[in-house]
Amino acid sequence: MSAPGEGHDDWLVYRGAGAPHDGMARLPEPPPWRRFDGVEGDRSAGVRERAMTYRADPQVITMVNVALHLRRPLLVTGKPGTGKSTLAHNVAYELGLDPVLHWSITSRARLEDGLYKYDAIGRLHETSLRRESMGDPPGAPDIGRYIHLGPLGTALLPRERPRVLLIDELDKSDIDLPNDLLNVFEEGTFAIPELERLPEDQSTVHVMTADAGPRVPVDRGRVRCTAFPVVIITSNGERDFPPAFLRRCVRLTIEPPGSEQLADIVEAHLGPEARESSAEIIRMFLERRRRGGDLATDQLLNALYLATSGSRPPDRTLPELIESILHPLDAAGSG
Repeated sequence: MSAPGEGHDDWLVYRGAGAPHDGMARLPEPPPWRRFDGVEGDRSAGVRERAMTYRADPQVITMVNVALHLRRPLLVTGKPGTGKSTLAHNVAYELGLDPVLHWSITSRARLEDGLYKYDAIGRLHETSLRRESMGDPPGAPDIGRYIHLGPLGTALLPRERPRVLLIDELDKSDIDLPNDLLNVFEEGTFAIPELERLPEDQSTVHVMTADAGPRVPVDRGRVRCTAFPVVIITSNGERDFPPAFLRRCVRLTIEPPGSEQLADIVEAHLGPEARESSAEIIRMFLERRRRGGDLATDQLLNALYLATSGSRPPDRTLPELIESILHPLDAAGSG
């Protein structure tokens, strides 16, 4: 890492002069949390880094364990950037569970999207193609190739060890989705009507899963879990949920990290040297947050990476860059 005063103009990879040059050859390694290795999901370098360096406070640890013991979903509320989603990856990493199944909620999300999708048009199209090329072949195409379990449906498959399911930003959902989830959470099972209607000699069908793994058997059109998944539901606190839904969840509010916890996070990501030199920027970060500005922890990490990395910007520009990076996310905190 560079010591104060060692920043230099070679930091400018792009110069805006209109003349081609080989500046990319000087670009240093990315921050640990922005490394990409062509691998998807929890096994990618960036997700693995975030999972390994997550630092949970005692209240988070307690409520995760309550949810685990009760086999209940954990509803995690907090401001953006407080690590709600990363908690799911950290739990899966620490407990040695398979990669997190991720259901990102939008205003159009329905329960069926989380459970399964049936591509009836694709199956009909294949039937037509087979008839055209082979005359009138016996039987229809394998229906299992056209049943694709969603993240929730995949999490409910029977297995010895549970999967972690992240239902991200439920407060963006249609008003009915939380209530629609109640029976699935309570019973740990759901039906696929398209498979229930099949004749007796097709009682077991191998279907697709959300994580692109091998096809799995479904008997008589019903999926029944044997180990209830570790369900972590995130909310930014933008709406209230029905009492019946809340009653079936363990509730946790994650507060923005304080000075010591921020220093722990900095050390986990950037090492002990960065922790030693981070006090002033952490103080600035906390002061802006105290004044009412919404700031995410990754903004602090970005500022510290620039201030402490091997390609440190010139000292004359560093304060301005840090000011820009620590700009509040909401208009109210920008004054």
